[in-house]
Amino acid sequence: MIGLGTMANVAGILAGSCLGLLLGRGIKDKYREIVMQAIGLCVVIIGLQMALKTQNIMVDIVSLVVGSVLGEYLAIEDKLNSLGQFLGGKFARKKQTATEQTQDKFVEGFVSASLIFCVGAMAIVGSLQDGLKGDPAILYAKTLMDATGAVVFSANFGVGVAFSALSVGIYQGILTLLSSWVGPYLTEGVIGALSSVGGILILAIGINMFGVIKLRIGNMLPAIFVAGIIAAVL
Repeated sequence: MIGLGTMANVAGILAGSCLGLLLGRGIKDKYREIVMQAIGLCVVIIGLQMALKTQNIMVDIVSLVVGSVLGEYLAIEDKLNSLGQFLGGKFARKKQTATEQTQDKFVEGFVSASLIFCVGAMAIVGSLQDGLKGDPAILYAKTLMDATGAVVFSANFGVGVAFSALSVGIYQGILTLLSSWVGPYLTEGVIGALSSVGGILILAIGINMFGVIKLRIGNMLPAIFVAGIIAAVL
C-alpha cells in the first residue's frame, strides 16, 4: 500500500511524543536543563555533519540570504508564534493559562522537531521509494529513529513536538503522491542542497537551545526550498 511508510512515521512520532510527555512530567527542572544542553550539543553535531557535506557553499549562502529575506517579508516566525499562542493555550499543562514562555516553547518544539524529522535524505528517498515502488522500508527505519527522538524532544519541549507529525505527514505525503513527477527533479545534487541548507538550520536550532542568542529560524525556512530550486536549475 502506497503511503504506508508515511502513516507509520506519523504514528511513531505521535506515540513517541505521548511517551515523552508522560516521562517529562517527572523530570525536575535542573535535570531538564542539563538534558536540554546535552540534546543541544547533539543537534549541533547533526547540523554540522549535514552542512559540511555541501557541494557548493555559494548555493547555501544565496539560499539562506534569499530565503531569510522572503521569510521575513512573509513574517513566518510571527505566524508560527500566533499558532503557538493558540495551540499553547489549548494544550498548556494542567490547563493553566498559557504564558509567553509556554507559547515560545510550543513553537520551538514544533519547528525544531519538524525540521529534524523532515530534512534529510531518508525523508526524501524513502518517500520516493514508497511512491514509486511501494517499498516503505526506508521510512520504517526512519520511524524508529523519529519515534526515539520524539520521546526525548517532547519530554523537554512539550506537546509542540507531537504537532510535527502533521509536518511530516504533509511533506512526505506530497513527495510520495507526486513521486513519479518530482522524482526526476530530485537529483543527488538537489537532495544534497536540501540536506545541506537544512543542516545549517538544524545547527541554528542547536544554538537556540543553549539560550545564548535567539535566531529567527522560522523566517529562514524558505531557504530550504530556494536551495532546491537553485540546485535544480544548476
